[in-house]
Amino acid sequence: MGMLTSGAKLYLSSRNRKVDNFRKNPIDLQKKILKKLLLFSKKTSYGIRYSFNNLINYKDFSEAVPVVNYEEFYPEIKKVLSGEENVLWPEKIKWFAKSSGTTNDKSKFIPVSQMALNQGHYKAGIDMLSIYLSNYNSSNLFDGKSLALGGSKQINLIGNAERLFTGDISAVLLKNLPFWARLFRTPSLDVAMMPEWENKLKKIALITSKQNITNISGVPTWTIVLIKEILKITKSQNILEVWPNLELFIHGAVSFKPYKDLFKELIPSNKMRYLETYNASEGFFAVQDNPKKEEMLLFTDHGIFYEFENTETKEVVDLSNVNVGSNYALIITTNSGLWRYRIGDTIRFYSVNPYKIKISGRTKHFINAFGEELIIENADTAMELACKKHKAPFYNYTAGPVYISGNKKGRHEWFIEFLSPPKNLKDFAYSLDTELKNLNSDYEAKRYKDLALEIPLIKILHSGTFDKWLKKKNMLGGQN
Repeated sequence: MGMLTSGAKLYLSSRNRKVDNFRKNPIDLQKKILKKLLLFSKKTSYGIRYSFNNLINYKDFSEAVPVVNYEEFYPEIKKVLSGEENVLWPEKIKWFAKSSGTTNDKSKFIPVSQMALNQGHYKAGIDMLSIYLSNYNSSNLFDGKSLALGGSKQINLIGNAERLFTGDISAVLLKNLPFWARLFRTPSLDVAMMPEWENKLKKIALITSKQNITNISGVPTWTIVLIKEILKITKSQNILEVWPNLELFIHGAVSFKPYKDLFKELIPSNKMRYLETYNASEGFFAVQDNPKKEEMLLFTDHGIFYEFENTETKEVVDLSNVNVGSNYALIITTNSGLWRYRIGDTIRFYSVNPYKIKISGRTKHFINAFGEELIIENADTAMELACKKHKAPFYNYTAGPVYISGNKKGRHEWFIEFLSPPKNLKDFAYSLDTELKNLNSDYEAKRYKDLALEIPLIKILHSGTFDKWLKKKNMLGGQN
């Protein structure tokens, strides 16, 4: 372990006791957080409307305050966007995380308070690093640079409001980083915040190809594009020829399963580590704390109160009443003024001592045209296994139903941008179908003897198709 990493580990060791505390006492901490949030916001417009000062416990809270999605909550957010203060949160909100849109609008704007940055995102980030260094005593993480692939920042003047800053959550976090974190990261903020994604990637490649990079954080797809650009300009065979001290890739936003084999090709080292995080626009929720297991430790002391809606029964419960194996839509109340807000993600619990989860999908991202209940978790896992079997790594994919019409039966149509296509597409479709049936009994039932569903139809897309589509929609880069 290098000198700088040793110093960082000493500094971060104070958080180890805190991490151990929220592992052991999550329910008590959640009760305290709810009480604090209600107390802090009782004089806001929303707090007055729902009588926060009279809410004593979770039962009172759940009966008085409605569960909302973005469309239902947007009228309140719109007031904050227009410059109105003390609407949802007593602290003045100047930052909004911009994420993919809803049925009513192109983008969602999620308020991000300074308290949420300090006591949520950054505090969770410190805990993530303390957990990592505790797991790997030989790490040299801080003896080189941290490469963070973020999005772009914009300044919006809305109505008569003061300047309000928006950008994807990675851009918001980069712009507000504590000074000590800026010392270790690359590239400079002016490069990281470049709005044009393609030119930014090329510039980052030129800059970082000459630096000692020990860790990368970002979305797998854009990290792959960056690594390939660096290999191209340096004429290297693999990225370890450029960054021999690279030891960690911190990823999130999308499933890493389908990309694992490709990363192992690009980074051929048994010492390379991969760390999954659950860091969304609305908060930093969880991190993989055991390198041998994929599930993530839920952050229960970081300014967020959690509730969970069972996707089958629709019952909403707090953390103390969740069940291992059940699928839940995540509902949060935060120190940015989101109240009983349904974020659109679904999660599954794998342990309740401590509380550990995996992201299972999105509440609106699934295929259920024929009663097959195919969720993203099934699709990602099936793609991972089928691609591995056929040695056919891919860059991106999407899928949708082809409905029954006339004498034609229904089926799923998959559009896949392979990095190396399978030799036999028919065999690949059979493998994908088999894995889906193994993973999902409803899908298997609908596929029985082709009575309702036929085998998936696979369409191969040309290289760059997804990026061209994203560029056309002005969505290229960030977490898209």
